[in-house]
Amino acid sequence: MRVILTLAPLFLSVVLLQLSSGGLGPLDALSGIAEGFSRQEIGLLGSAHFLGFFLGCWWAPRLMGRVGHARAFAAFVVFGVIGMLAHMLVVNPYAWALLRVLSGLCIAGSYTVIEGWLMVRITKETRGQTTGVYRLTDMGASLLSQLLIGFLTPAAYSSYTILALICCAAILPLTLSTAAQPAMPDAPRLRPVVAWRTSPLAAVAVIVSALSAATFRMIGPVYGQAVGLNAQQIAWFLALFVLGGALAQIPAGLLADRFDRRRVLAGISLASMVTCAASAMTGAASPAAAQLNAFFFGLATYPVYSVAAAHAHDFVEDGQRAELSAALLFFYAAGAIFSPYIAAWLITGFGPHALFVMVAAGHAGLLGFSLSRIRVGRRPLGRTRYVWAPRTSFLIGRLTRRGRAGP
Repeated sequence: MRVILTLAPLFLSVVLLQLSSGGLGPLDALSGIAEGFSRQEIGLLGSAHFLGFFLGCWWAPRLMGRVGHARAFAAFVVFGVIGMLAHMLVVNPYAWALLRVLSGLCIAGSYTVIEGWLMVRITKETRGQTTGVYRLTDMGASLLSQLLIGFLTPAAYSSYTILALICCAAILPLTLSTAAQPAMPDAPRLRPVVAWRTSPLAAVAVIVSALSAATFRMIGPVYGQAVGLNAQQIAWFLALFVLGGALAQIPAGLLADRFDRRRVLAGISLASMVTCAASAMTGAASPAAAQLNAFFFGLATYPVYSVAAAHAHDFVEDGQRAELSAALLFFYAAGAIFSPYIAAWLITGFGPHALFVMVAAGHAGLLGFSLSRIRVGRRPLGRTRYVWAPRTSFLIGRLTRRGRAGP
């Protein structure tokens, strides 16, 4: 409990960051609709966010090494605040896309600082309790951020100001903390080929994870508006998706630790295809149907990244984990950068159900690839425990590093 109290400023910063950044994506989508942006332009905003997210994960460890954790955190939060406040000064989709690069830079850099701080403060004895509180804090704030959309007026300066003020407040707990800043370890190199050489299945799976989660978080409001949901219904629509993803971690973890993870990934993809089919066929029937489908869609698709990461880490030694996590991030970011724009284009051309057709196609490919990889008789070095990664920065691999059983 003493460790939790010591890290309370970090957790409070997580809550405030998630409330502001988690609400920005849906607000941008609804504001873009109100301002007459095309669906492709709204999709571009989501893609721009993940471009900034990738740049932030690459730059954050280097900035921390030069100026320290607290100053780096403050700098990344300032990027986010600028991106939020400038929205209503220039109402243009391409200008907003540049601002969303700043918001992606903010969230990736800030979380990398927080996770790096946690990484060096927790011990083997306190790791389980501390990471459990971290996950609960992150997911709880994520749920609240989606519900916040029901109370923010789209395309209003006051709405962006509220989010910016919350984001500003995230600086205070961490920068005013009296705890000594940790020393920054050497940053891992970014070599995407490491993930492919270690586990081609994991590399493909994290791309499909982005196709599901990143696309839904950014384009979900566009889908909701297309099927007739109002702002409050869209807020619950997104919140239920996150809730389903959170609840899925327990059964996914049990299955991933007990059975061949390639088979678990195949099963998850099959379940995802079923939920996509249900959403495509019944999602427009009523608000309740759309929201229920969002819950089961999150339940089926959310665990893909964590299962894939656990599978990949089965094949490396402890000293290689940070570099592998960075490589997996590259593939996730690649999928997240392109998928929101593609999804928006498909919805424009073929209707709202096309979102789930696209995701189902991705999971069909992952299902086939998983089955083909099951035939490969490669033996892992050891079996790592399943760990839910609420964030996908490269430091997650070191933050949640567990001991492995013998071969």
